[in-house]
Amino acid sequence: MTSPRRHRAREAWLGGGLLAVVALAAALFDPTRPGRFPTCPFRALTGLDCPGCGSLRALHELTHGHALAAVDHNALLVVFLPFGVVVWLRAVTGAPAAWVLPVWAARAVPVVVVLWAVIRNLPLFGGVLAS
Repeated sequence: MTSPRRHRAREAWLGGGLLAVVALAAALFDPTRPGRFPTCPFRALTGLDCPGCGSLRALHELTHGHALAAVDHNALLVVFLPFGVVVWLRAVTGAPAAWVLPVWAARAVPVVVVLWAVIRNLPLFGGVLAS
């Protein structure tokens, strides 16, 4: 039986590897060009900008060193990515968690993501947040 730290490190490596594959695909193929990626079902059904697609475009921009363009595509991803890197590093090194996320904060994360998906599509912002 493996220890919880080793299990956490293994899961972190798996997640990091998956993100690396997605980042490589986003770096090699421009998601804004038609035919590079499948049509987004969310956008096809609703006509709204999808935060997942915005994240893919932001990741493409980040892999090419264009941080401001990445913020334009999905600011939430760009803001929280450094925090994710710190959490990932702590997990792969087996370091104990420096802090434990309170239950209310863990429940707030999906709410924030959904609110961001709605707010970025409001006409009030004139399409500034949606791309």
